[in-house]
Amino acid sequence: MRNRRPDAPTIKTPAEMDAMRAAGRLARSVLAAMGRMIAPGVTTLELEAEAQRLTAAAGARGAFYQYRVGAKVYPYYLCTSVNDCVVHGFPAERPLAEGDIISIDYGCELNGFIGDTAWTWPVGEVSETAQHLLRVTREALYVGIEAAQAGRRVFDIGRAVQNHCESNGCGVVRALVGHGIGRRMHEPPQVPNYAAPETVRDRLRPGMTICIEPMVTAGDWRVYEPEDRWDVLTVDGSLAAHFEHCIAIGEDGPEILTLPEEI
Repeated sequence: MRNRRPDAPTIKTPAEMDAMRAAGRLARSVLAAMGRMIAPGVTTLELEAEAQRLTAAAGARGAFYQYRVGAKVYPYYLCTSVNDCVVHGFPAERPLAEGDIISIDYGCELNGFIGDTAWTWPVGEVSETAQHLLRVTREALYVGIEAAQAGRRVFDIGRAVQNHCESNGCGVVRALVGHGIGRRMHEPPQVPNYAAPETVRDRLRPGMTICIEPMVTAGDWRVYEPEDRWDVLTVDGSLAAHFEHCIAIGEDGPEILTLPEEI
């Protein structure tokens, strides 16, 4: 999600929370199927075709497909971001190669509610730099989730993610953030992966549903978006990783809605 100020968050009813769980489970099952397909020689268009098939078979729709930002309209079900592409990479004919890393972001709408999740995989054997980046970013996701306690603030999530990543030598992207989610893909509040001062005022309340999604680089944290394109790239060409869960803020702690946790 592009960084812009939110309005008030929505609080889900128990029935709405059940619908969010169902959408989250479907999103996760489709993403897990993508992970099982990843291998050298597979194209991201092949992943896209299978995601479309699975989504239709479940009676759902792709939440990213035809998503509009200004004059741009996203034309695929998946975001497939390889190596130095942080997010929003288009599926393409280029085969995955040994040593690549690939982030896949997938969202679906099921019975009026959205599930959204992302994961980054190695393609075959990858470098120590890539292994380190994947480990730190995955850990940062769960550090952020642990910080998402009722009564605390969105600021606490970003600070926890940033501290973990930077203490392990990785960069935290500022231009893109997590977000609230529900009947719409992007609802308030924004959930930065860094200690954004403006998020001190955003308190976490039971019934909120948010996406925590560290977007992390092996080098410079700055990114750029080529003109008239969707993909977001690291300025220095360093590797980037992206892990995302949709969670609910509960009285007794955060609940991961995009299960299973590990895929």
